[in-house]
Amino acid sequence: MFSNYLKIAFRNLWRNGVFSVINVVGLALGITCALLIGLWVKSELSMDNYHEKGPQLYRVMQRQTFNGETNAGPHTPGMLSYELKKKFPEVVYAAGFTWYNELNFTVGNKFNKQKARWAGADWFKMFSIPLLEGTAETALKTPESIAISRKLADSYFGSPAAAFGKTVEVAGSDRPYKVTAVFEDLPSEASEPYDFLLSWDDFAIRSPWIKEWGNNGPRCFFEVRPDANIASVEKRLKKFLNKYRKEEFPNELFLQRVGESYLYNDWRGGIQNGGRIEYVRLFSIVAVFILLIACINFMNLATARSERRSREVGVRKVMGAVRESLIGQFLAESFLITFLAILFAIGLVEILMPFFNELTEKHLSFSLTDPFTYLILLAVGLLTGLLAGSYPAFYLSGFNPARVLKGRLKFSRGSKLFRQGLVVFQFTLSILLIVGTLIIYRQISFIRTKNVGYDRENLIYVPMEGELTTKYETLITELSRKPGVASVSTIGQAPGEFGSNTISVEWPGKDPSSRPLFENASIGYNGLKTLGIKLLAGREFSPKYATDSSGYLINRAALKLIGYKDPIGQPLKFWGRQGTIVGLVDDFHFHSLHEQIKPLILRLDRGWDKNLDGLLMVRTEAGQTEKAIAGIEEICKRLNPKFPFNYKFADVEYGRMYRSEQVVGTLAEVFAVLGIFISCLGLLGLAAFTAEQRTKEIGIRKVLGASVFSVMTLLSRDFVKLVGIAFVIASPIAWWALQDYLRKFYYHIAISWWIFAAAGLLALIVAVLTVSSQAFRAATANPVKSLKSE
Repeated sequence: MFSNYLKIAFRNLWRNGVFSVINVVGLALGITCALLIGLWVKSELSMDNYHEKGPQLYRVMQRQTFNGETNAGPHTPGMLSYELKKKFPEVVYAAGFTWYNELNFTVGNKFNKQKARWAGADWFKMFSIPLLEGTAETALKTPESIAISRKLADSYFGSPAAAFGKTVEVAGSDRPYKVTAVFEDLPSEASEPYDFLLSWDDFAIRSPWIKEWGNNGPRCFFEVRPDANIASVEKRLKKFLNKYRKEEFPNELFLQRVGESYLYNDWRGGIQNGGRIEYVRLFSIVAVFILLIACINFMNLATARSERRSREVGVRKVMGAVRESLIGQFLAESFLITFLAILFAIGLVEILMPFFNELTEKHLSFSLTDPFTYLILLAVGLLTGLLAGSYPAFYLSGFNPARVLKGRLKFSRGSKLFRQGLVVFQFTLSILLIVGTLIIYRQISFIRTKNVGYDRENLIYVPMEGELTTKYETLITELSRKPGVASVSTIGQAPGEFGSNTISVEWPGKDPSSRPLFENASIGYNGLKTLGIKLLAGREFSPKYATDSSGYLINRAALKLIGYKDPIGQPLKFWGRQGTIVGLVDDFHFHSLHEQIKPLILRLDRGWDKNLDGLLMVRTEAGQTEKAIAGIEEICKRLNPKFPFNYKFADVEYGRMYRSEQVVGTLAEVFAVLGIFISCLGLLGLAAFTAEQRTKEIGIRKVLGASVFSVMTLLSRDFVKLVGIAFVIASPIAWWALQDYLRKFYYHIAISWWIFAAAGLLALIVAVLTVSSQAFRAATANPVKSLKSE
């Protein structure tokens, strides 16, 4: 019986080639989108979830409130991990962990920048990172310990075994380090990659401030016993820091599972507010939308062609076929088309995978030997086959044979309304995708073009490291003379990466109970000019004034908080150091546009502190960038020969802050185009069917003098109405959804009415063009051919 189903299915597919191609192509495109998005979603959900002890691993979060504003993040005191092991019996292991740095890694005469972090001695005991050489107990035990990846071991020593026990040099320390462990390269599921780890004791030597409980910065991870009561641990942890601080800070500690930290990374007002998980949900919905659009094509075309199949159904029922066998026949056709579409989709995925990986900056793979691949193909195949074929199967198998064989099948109004409803649903989804794409595109354009308060063009960052810090004066002097160099200065961190804040700011008249939070950063002489920041009053730091070592620059947000009418020359105590305000700068964005501009204090950075994050800033003259870079490289290699020359463009670094938004925008564009294209495939088939149904009517109208335009209008207006209804339904849904998206940005565009009008007009134009192709063909046909049988 099943073989007969397949034979009949193949015959019907061959007999109706145009409709079969439309169905296969439409379903293949929908399945391709679903597969690509499914692989991306799988990758996102697996981030940091590969550890064997995953359910027992947590990171400590801190919620702080200053002047009524609450923030939350993973930054904690550097000594917290030690105390947790002492005071909490449930904690088996605990380790501090730092931010990402690129440090010079040297072995003999071979050196290069590598990704570095510092971690506590328990790190390898907690996380599933296989050690090829060394043990978890000794890997990070002493200040001189260093654990390196297989990649570094192979590159610098030839093999992990050859690397073990050897000494290396790392920037920022005069002490050599001994390779006490070699670990397997981290998988792509690791959200915070590194090439080598240094010990927590080494970090304490480099950064003594981590021993002060009032300072926050590093992160703290710990592992609990399998039987631990996490609610009890979190309750006791809440006010834990108050025992170690001289005064009670407005803070509390809480926990987040390590496996959730990547996806749930957005905290607003100290409360979890989503994060990357929202993109996972968004594109999961998009995948379902596009698959639904493709399935609707199949359902619509199958029910529209039901008259042609009605006599077949009637004859088969008269010959004794039961309804169940007819349902099986039509479902077999549906699954056959789905199977062909899956084969086509597999080929498309293989072709598109490199481009998709480049776009998403991932290393996704589609392997037919992977059980997950079979699972997703099976799920998509069953879902698509049943969804696309169930209604046509039950609809066609329900025809009354007596009525069918007496003459032409009369379609009910309900059947027509159902087909129209499917078209409306299709275009509602398509218009939602179009509106979403337009909004995301405009927001990204807004980000790119917004005046952020400093000039990103022709600005270069070079790390201040090695001998550049000790030869600072020579460096600045020689660079200033190089062709193409407009100005030179230094800064602790690039705008967008400022990460230091404090409540340790005092001024006359300050409310003793007030604890406002100030961002702070260091900047060198000539820094405002080099960055292109507008000076509103006073002056910037200058070597002419020795007192500038205790001078401060503040922004307008800080002035508003402090309350001085004329801030220049007014006293300001920062970190217990009394000084004066020498300049007022305009507000500029030193964080992303997701956040409001906060009060900022800039202190003098004279360039000779060994700040691992310190940067040399070089403003180049327009059109002279290449010449300036060549000059910078020559000086840096001469003054700092043991370090590779690296530089970054300010505008590129600015764009990296919004990489997720850019990926989302590009994916939205691609899927919106695919959605509307698949919808139009179905519309093309329906238009062809409608024109075929009304062939004799069109012939009579033409004989009676109807113009080609009037016939085209007749055939097109019903579809235009359907697109109009879809627009009315989609607009409020899109407005609601996109308002929520834009709320993630403190600075964002307004949703204008014309965006919805443009989306509706675009959908209408595409639909009319699609329908008009078939309408024109029908309108220009010879009426004699359609009427000769009468």
